[in-house]
Amino acid sequence: MKRFRFSFSSLRSKLLAMFVILTCVPLIVVGLISYQKSFDALSGNNKASTMLAADGLGRDIDVLFQDTGKLLELSKNPQVLRYLFSQTDTYDDAKSILETFDLYRETYKYESVLNISMVNLYGRGISERRGVFQLDKNPLRNPHFVYLVNHPDEVLNVPPIESLTLDRLDGFQYENQNVISIVAAVKQQITREVIGFIVIDLDDKIVKQFCDSITIGKTGFFYVADANGSPIFTPSQMNSEELGEPVLLAEKLAASRDSYVDHSTGKPAFIMFTTSAMTGWKIIGRVPLQEIVQDANEIRQLIIISVSLSILFTIASYFFITSRITRPVQLLMHKMRQASSGYLEAKVKAHGQDEIADLGNSFNRMIEKIKALLEQSIREKEQVQKAELRTLQAQINPHFLYNTLDSIVWMAEARKHEQVIHLVQALSRFFRISLNKGMDWVHMQEELEHVRSYLVIQQMRYQDILDYEIDVPQELMNVPILKMTLQPIVENALYHGIKNKRGKGLIRITGQSRPGGEIWLSVTDNGIGMTEDTLQKLRDKLIKPPAPELAGTTEPSGGFGLYNVHQRIRLYFGDYFGVGIESEYQAGTTISIRIPNQWGVQTDEKNNAG
Repeated sequence: MKRFRFSFSSLRSKLLAMFVILTCVPLIVVGLISYQKSFDALSGNNKASTMLAADGLGRDIDVLFQDTGKLLELSKNPQVLRYLFSQTDTYDDAKSILETFDLYRETYKYESVLNISMVNLYGRGISERRGVFQLDKNPLRNPHFVYLVNHPDEVLNVPPIESLTLDRLDGFQYENQNVISIVAAVKQQITREVIGFIVIDLDDKIVKQFCDSITIGKTGFFYVADANGSPIFTPSQMNSEELGEPVLLAEKLAASRDSYVDHSTGKPAFIMFTTSAMTGWKIIGRVPLQEIVQDANEIRQLIIISVSLSILFTIASYFFITSRITRPVQLLMHKMRQASSGYLEAKVKAHGQDEIADLGNSFNRMIEKIKALLEQSIREKEQVQKAELRTLQAQINPHFLYNTLDSIVWMAEARKHEQVIHLVQALSRFFRISLNKGMDWVHMQEELEHVRSYLVIQQMRYQDILDYEIDVPQELMNVPILKMTLQPIVENALYHGIKNKRGKGLIRITGQSRPGGEIWLSVTDNGIGMTEDTLQKLRDKLIKPPAPELAGTTEPSGGFGLYNVHQRIRLYFGDYFGVGIESEYQAGTTISIRIPNQWGVQTDEKNNAG
């Protein structure tokens, strides 16, 4: 907030604000108003024309079904009624009915009608293509016929998928053709009792041609759906992913005619629909909203270009006028901001002998003093960090040395010369690597040798309960690692895992190189493990340092040894690296160590740095 107030109160900012207010603001306001007006007008006209196209498609479908519906008058023909009501074949009636079919075709020119068929309740029927036929199944097993028995005055317009059921019922199958079936009940003239059904099959290509021939914009399209929004007829080049969210569409289709913007497919799309009065089907149009408002967007681009050019002209005028007035102050302010952000190499080249030049020289002297103080602080901090690291590294449990010497004395008294020699050699190797001439870094091979020496010593003491495995790839042997990284972890695995469980225990040490320049080392034991509560407490101790009175001791949970290794790794490599713990009670514990891959870094260089 202070920086904003300072910038706004500067002379240069005031001049810039004046230029912007006087030139750009009026132009932007006029541009926004013009864009909004043009956008509303153009998008409204495009949406209205698109809705008219949908209405036209709906009317075309209504006209098609209205004209075809005239064939339903055949159900009132006395010969048809007599044929369907009679239980015996009458050749003259059948011939007369077929001639009537031909008469209607010649009169109304039904090119899209593929077949006209009639069937009574007992499966006896007649059709243009099959003539007289007898069904081998009860017609009332068909759900459409059952519906018409209960609602005899209605006319069903059955889409292609459902028409397959009717085709199989009357025994005729259309090859490579889908049909729309108009189904109605045939009733007695006096009793109005249903005595049969009439089925008119239309070629669905005529409706599909409507969908393929009428487009919206460049990529928009129309398709026909049922009352629930399920597609019935779609354009040939359309895929199902372009239809949008069916649930959202079904909610909108409760109205007979509407339009809205759909965002379900990512890019906004304009959706409009109307309802066919004859069929109840929905004629749905879908077009990217970008195409609807394309003309308005072109006007918007023109306005943006005009405003941008005006702003550029204003900025150029501003710099030309203010460069000779405020440039020295601006330069000094820029250098001060660089210095405040941490760049201490910022220097001011003073010109002249005025007050601003004197401020520049004072600023340069201040920067030099700050740099000297920072360098001194960094050196002191590094010394403190190194001292803390060596303190942590030097905290080795002395009980291990005492117990090992006791074991050597005991074996010597028992005249176990080979074991004494083996134990002393292992102890010698252990302390040779532990001391390492005061250096902080060793190679992975030396660290593993250090751990192996420790395990050899402990195995001679606990030979009945301890076994170990070391499985680290050869390519990691020359990687530098902090000294005493694995030994405290192995010690915890022995004293807090293996010793607390009956039977022989196994400590397994593995290593692997991970992508991203990391090395993961794992120490796994099959000891007693930890409960969830103990595991959580131990994880918390890795975040918070142990109490001062516990430093240098071994806690029952092994927390200090883990914290020692965890803290040393974080001191050198950062908070991203360190120790992780996974454990299951009565199953064992795995300690994982994440360190950066030090390929190409010489151990001697690390030691010198330490």
